[in-house]
Amino acid sequence: MTDAIPQLPSYDEPALDAAFATLAEEVRAGSSSLTTVEAQENFRLHWLGRKQGRLKLISDAWLKSAPPEARKPLGMRFNQLKQQIEQVLEAPAAAKPAATAVQGIDITLPGAVRRPGIAHPLLETMHEVVRVFHQLGYSTNLGPQVESDFYNFEALNFPPNHPARDTQDTLQIAGQHTRPSRDRLLMRTHTSPVQIRTMIAQAPPIRIVIPGKVHRNDAADATHSPIFHQVEGLCVDTNITFSDLKGTLDHAMKALFGSAVKTRFFPSFFPFTEPSADVQISCIFCGGSGCRKCKHSGWIELLGCGMVDPAVFAAVTAERRKINPDDDAYNPEKMTGFAFGMGVERIAMMLHGVSDIGHFYSGDMRFLERFA
Repeated sequence: MTDAIPQLPSYDEPALDAAFATLAEEVRAGSSSLTTVEAQENFRLHWLGRKQGRLKLISDAWLKSAPPEARKPLGMRFNQLKQQIEQVLEAPAAAKPAATAVQGIDITLPGAVRRPGIAHPLLETMHEVVRVFHQLGYSTNLGPQVESDFYNFEALNFPPNHPARDTQDTLQIAGQHTRPSRDRLLMRTHTSPVQIRTMIAQAPPIRIVIPGKVHRNDAADATHSPIFHQVEGLCVDTNITFSDLKGTLDHAMKALFGSAVKTRFFPSFFPFTEPSADVQISCIFCGGSGCRKCKHSGWIELLGCGMVDPAVFAAVTAERRKINPDDDAYNPEKMTGFAFGMGVERIAMMLHGVSDIGHFYSGDMRFLERFA
């Protein structure tokens, strides 16, 4: 077995057949030496290791540069190769009972567990985004999907008459009209409430990413769903500037889409950040030259961001002072920070060439098998 990742001369059917035939021969050659439990485990880790397994490394190397039309035949061949590897791992245990009897059973070894399936493409994409920020020193925080008006809107500087509070945009929990406005429950419309919960519970510095499911009263179409996923981030410390925000997101986009990707920022508005910006990346399909997917502009809008509004720090401080009247941890004259948020479905659609967001929620095995 060799660790060198083979290079694909092209993505047509003959080239894929030849490449996977070479890999299948490597599997067959390696299977002849599986005479001990240790050899079987080494073989499994070599091919199926979750982080450095050969199959994953080859998948990452080929899929990232594959055109959309080549991803389905690639996925089918990877699935067949994986099944061949699993059959090889199962065969020696039944074919060599004498070796097993001599060695006995070592109960300190991990059991042979067959995974029931693979991660859903949305979860895999969300985990990949989170991994990028973990490598930058961020930690993950989570929160409830049923939130109060205070955490979802009030503390994030949404005024009482803001359109987002209307039932046309927000799914409200029934029977809340008798409760104070700030305590009324709703389905969270973004993962930003976790930013407020974290700041109330923890003094700076803070560097967190917040993945999770959110809900909005949107009609389902090719690009919208009433249920979708976000990854938001928050960084609060002394001397945090907009340059730090730009550098962080530029690095993240390059880690996700390749080092050739460029980013640019346009002024925007969000109630909880000031200044705010929309972030665009150069089109990953045409390299910025202009195509149908980027509407011939060469750029694709991907996420929003900005510097944390002092009004948000004021709301956090008011809550923290209910416990400690002298608390001044989030004084905007001492602390600054930035926040950002991106839709997981949009990134997954770009990475996998999916044109309709509904495919992710259809449960159609023909679609999901592409990612096996």
